[in-house]
Amino acid sequence: MHRSLLFVPGDRPERFDRALASGASAVVIDLEDAVQPDAKAAARANIAAWLKAGGRAVVRINAIGTEWHKDDMALLASPGISAVMLPMVEDAATLAAFIAALPAPLPVIALIETARGVWGLEGLVAVKGVSRLGFGSIDFQLDTGIEDEDHGLLYARSRIVLASTMAGLQPPLDGVSVDLDNIAGLEADTARAKGLGFGGKLCIHPKQVAAVNAGFAATAAELDWAKEVVAVSDAVGAKGAIRLRGKLIDAPVVARARQLLEAET
Repeated sequence: MHRSLLFVPGDRPERFDRALASGASAVVIDLEDAVQPDAKAAARANIAAWLKAGGRAVVRINAIGTEWHKDDMALLASPGISAVMLPMVEDAATLAAFIAALPAPLPVIALIETARGVWGLEGLVAVKGVSRLGFGSIDFQLDTGIEDEDHGLLYARSRIVLASTMAGLQPPLDGVSVDLDNIAGLEADTARAKGLGFGGKLCIHPKQVAAVNAGFAATAAELDWAKEVVAVSDAVGAKGAIRLRGKLIDAPVVARARQLLEAET
């Protein structure tokens, strides 16, 4: 499961290979916000040539209803696209039509960036073909007028996590941290996202990747705990609760320990 997804502008082809070398779980070549309108055609050409030469990436296209969306859709027939990221997802029927019109089957990462998108999550996650949700927190704040980046966005973040879980999707991706020089802040943002149930985070600069990867990885102490819990449980063959270091360990705790170990293998 991808923990760090690094955006790179589609009109900067000299950065594509460098992005791949950043250590990010996946690279997202962007045709939307990072590319000016008069550069979008050239960006599509850059991406197509790089993919044809053996490149592999997620591609974020322009939103449904924009003047660039149709040409972006044609690009999705290119080889080497591991997933398509669709911005401004709000309506289940529109999302289903988009997936049905894809020129080739692709996993779809649906970005939830508006109040309407959050409100309609139950229908959106039920659409076949959606593999994961992402939170476009900056656009969501613009849409709602919420200024608080922490507690003010808790409801939206939790809704996205719960909807993903109910639909059996991969744990969602949290939004970007825009202060590129504040690594401590990035670490705090990542810890918050992990604590809320997100499985990864969107990055906008290569220097953010290491902190995000580390933040979503299990710590040595967590791994030691999980190994001990599983070992004790297996040794006693317990189906009910057991006592370990003064704490009650029951079936859900053992399952969580196994899950943690599996995620790190």
